[in-house]
Amino acid sequence: MHTYVAVDIGASSGRLILGQIENGKLKLQEMHRFKNGFIKKDGHDRWQIDHLIKEILLGLEKIKKSGFKNVNLGIDTWGVDYVLVDATGKKIQNPISYRDKRTQSTIAKVTASIPPEIIYQKTGIQFLNFNTIYQLFEEDPKLLAKTEKIMLIPDYLGFVLTGKAVMETTNASTTQLLNLKEKKLDPDLLKMLGVKFDQFPTLVSAGTKLGPLKKEWYRKYDLPKTKVVTVATHDTASAVVGTPGFGNNWAFLSSGTWSLLGCELIKPNVSNLAYQYNYTNEWNAYGSYRFLKNIMGLWIIQRVQKELNPLVDFNNLVEMAQHEVPFQQYIDVNDQRFINPKQGMITELQNYCRQTKQVIPQTPGELAMAVYSNLALYYTYELKILDQILNRKTELLNIVGGGSQVNLVNQLTASMAQIVVKSGPIEATAVGNIIVQMIANNELTNLSAGRELIFNSFTIKQYLPQSEKYLTHLVKYEQFLKNKGKK
Repeated sequence: MHTYVAVDIGASSGRLILGQIENGKLKLQEMHRFKNGFIKKDGHDRWQIDHLIKEILLGLEKIKKSGFKNVNLGIDTWGVDYVLVDATGKKIQNPISYRDKRTQSTIAKVTASIPPEIIYQKTGIQFLNFNTIYQLFEEDPKLLAKTEKIMLIPDYLGFVLTGKAVMETTNASTTQLLNLKEKKLDPDLLKMLGVKFDQFPTLVSAGTKLGPLKKEWYRKYDLPKTKVVTVATHDTASAVVGTPGFGNNWAFLSSGTWSLLGCELIKPNVSNLAYQYNYTNEWNAYGSYRFLKNIMGLWIIQRVQKELNPLVDFNNLVEMAQHEVPFQQYIDVNDQRFINPKQGMITELQNYCRQTKQVIPQTPGELAMAVYSNLALYYTYELKILDQILNRKTELLNIVGGGSQVNLVNQLTASMAQIVVKSGPIEATAVGNIIVQMIANNELTNLSAGRELIFNSFTIKQYLPQSEKYLTHLVKYEQFLKNKGKK
């Protein structure tokens, strides 16, 4: 029996999750959990990257103590952020978080040199001010001059563990630097940034084997024999692999700190409509594309809960929200003001409603319902746009990730969008991570076999449209977004 370890690291926490096939089903066990977050240092919000490495190794120690002597391991994290590495293989500084303020106005600076239409045709990637292209534009030229390699976060973690440097494509595509047609980094964009091809590692596909851990780690820690596989290193790419989607007209919603709503495409879509609505064509595992839109997601409610803590936890918030009337105010959950508000998320939400002359949520339940009902509204709004771009009708929405547990949002979305919603698995990202390892290890033949295994291994809950009484809110919400200049 093979043993697989998914290292799944998000903005607020990381986990090492162990997976094995038992009696024809994939069984998961969380072995180690640790906190993550950025801290302000040298004027920037920075990730504590050494902390992540240490926690991975401590988690592997726990796994060995639990009796597992041989494991396979894959790492997935968020996208766009990077580590600058010098000629000795050492990081030059701790990486800056995508939520840092340095790139707030950078899109305009970059598109003054290369028109946005050309960038989109080259890369197919949505314009988000924290994409790697804009971060590198604002990077200190003196540091770039010292840089031997620019490594995305999961690639850097794999490099530190094994000594082998690669750039995995599902994450590399989020940089907005990969050329869709040429299948490589775009020379015009690199030239504009003042960086070179050889400052990036070799591009590889999900499922590439990196090899064993460096010997030095065995001298410092009591570790199992570990072979590292470069999985779909962007967490959304792993989550899409871990989504048991079948048929043609299904969409996914990877619901976590960010909500990523979209579908799989065989060919990228860089049409005028896709550009107009700022949809992205991120590379997916096994040759497909993640055609999707970033939505602020659970980040807003996570910050609300943190500010209320220890008064309420997430379960309390959902329960209290269920006693409130939904859609008492319309909130553009993708407004940039919610990315990292200085005065706190609750204050920002209340100020937003005050400035737009709407009902101001006051109690924890009102705040939670304001967030949850507007997430359902935004999901439905984007589903309509997705269908418009692709000239189709989505028949099924698969919600995976931590947010798939919020029955309130799932049901509101089913009723608002008038489609079937299925939720689960909760640990889709870790599942997708492990599925790629299994395929690389020849334990599974392909992605279809992996999704069949997922469908048979986890509880998938179904939500049917219950009422059409909320449909008028969608029309009003669309008008609200139009009035505030939303495309």
